[in-house]
Amino acid sequence: MTYQHYIHGEWVDGHGTETFESENPATGESLGEFHRGTEADVREATAAADEAFEAWRDLSHIDRAEYLWDIYHELKERHRELGEVVTKECGKEISEGKADVTEAWHMVEWAAGDARHPKGDVVPSEIPSKDAYMRRKPRGVVGCITPWNFPVAIPFWHMAVSLVEGNTAVWKPAEQTPWCGQIIAEMFEESGIPDGVFNMVQGFGDAGAAIVDDDHVDTVLFTGSAEVGHEIASEVASDPGKLAACEMGGKNGIVITEQADLDIAVHSAVMSSFKTTGQRCVSSERLIVHEDVYDEFKERFVEVAEKVAVGDPLDDSTFMGPAIEAEHIEKIRKYNDLAREEGVNVLVDRTELDDEEIPEGHEDGHWVGPFVYEADPDANLRCTQEEVFGPHVALLEYSGDIERAVDIHNDTPYGLAGAVISEDYRQINYYRDHAEVGLAYGNLPCIGAEVQLPFGGVKKSGNGYPSAREVIEAVTERTAWTLNNSKDIEMAQGLSADIKTEDG
Repeated sequence: MTYQHYIHGEWVDGHGTETFESENPATGESLGEFHRGTEADVREATAAADEAFEAWRDLSHIDRAEYLWDIYHELKERHRELGEVVTKECGKEISEGKADVTEAWHMVEWAAGDARHPKGDVVPSEIPSKDAYMRRKPRGVVGCITPWNFPVAIPFWHMAVSLVEGNTAVWKPAEQTPWCGQIIAEMFEESGIPDGVFNMVQGFGDAGAAIVDDDHVDTVLFTGSAEVGHEIASEVASDPGKLAACEMGGKNGIVITEQADLDIAVHSAVMSSFKTTGQRCVSSERLIVHEDVYDEFKERFVEVAEKVAVGDPLDDSTFMGPAIEAEHIEKIRKYNDLAREEGVNVLVDRTELDDEEIPEGHEDGHWVGPFVYEADPDANLRCTQEEVFGPHVALLEYSGDIERAVDIHNDTPYGLAGAVISEDYRQINYYRDHAEVGLAYGNLPCIGAEVQLPFGGVKKSGNGYPSAREVIEAVTERTAWTLNNSKDIEMAQGLSADIKTEDG
């Protein structure tokens, strides 16, 4: 069968004739065929969402949240099964696949539970007879565009809060992970959510662009590459009635000071650089290491990088699965070649894995191993400035104090995530106060997100936080209300309320 779009409560083929396949990146096998969405399909989906908005908005937060609780339970009950689907479709090893599903139900739990929490703020007024307070109302139709590397968790970052707050949604899953999108859409259908409140259009970048451009869409939530996110932000900025919250990539760093516990440092660096095969927006491609501990850290990090287990992502003994697709392997190879051309000292090169490292039956997978090198932190190198989104890691040795380390850390156009490894709380606090990042970690890997925390960056890495509490800012409008409880009108700031006429 060819899987369909979900629009206005119905499964539809759409207006296009093209289809595309989902591929297992570890084996190359087809996982399913999907209709490719068109601009006309997006128009139908956004019109359906717009039509459903008024009735959905009129429900209480609690009534809207009830539709999500069934999804919460299904995510938990199908944990292992859905974790394997994630692993088969995006290639990350099975503990990460299952964690993706866990994060999804945590986000649904947070959003649905928040429906019963206090809303708004009471604000003191200068005038005793006045009540002043804040109220929020949903903005309307939310367009959600999500990435392939967290194909279950991030859609619920975007949509769970948006729906509970009273918005309707049109979602385009990543074209690399449409099977996960199909399963999520089935969950929404089975929840009985009213027709048009949730809509899904499968497809590529043109379908995402159509969502951004559509006049029915009031807010765009995007997680993905900086290049696409900046296009979206620029497009939305030209429309005064529309908002965008974009969480994008990074060239993330870990500062390892002379006061670091090297066990923690090596462990954190390996996790940060190689989990998800380096294909996380928060993956660390820059390790900034003090000269006093540099040689020992380098030796230990290189030893692990040379041996880190690359293999079948469904095997519990695997640490790194495949890259997502052949085109991405080519991008990683080009950056590894670029690093050599720019004169770095290569320490580990597993770009081309030996035949015996590739699991039997997985010869058609998209395999790549760690690439580690040392470079001058003051050199103007593309390889240490541009995001690779793969297991491509630079060691940058520094001398001096924490201020010098943070200067190197901040010397990149990105500002998503970073970490500091130190047993000196003063160094940690300096990093906390001066690192140009939206996500920071102390004595931890530079990965991970608890759903109750905002997730986003600064500089080239983002203009919003499309998750948890912070996404409420993007999907609601805030109204400042002032109510007079007196028969007289009295104004703040001493403004006279007297009506004066010519005859006195």
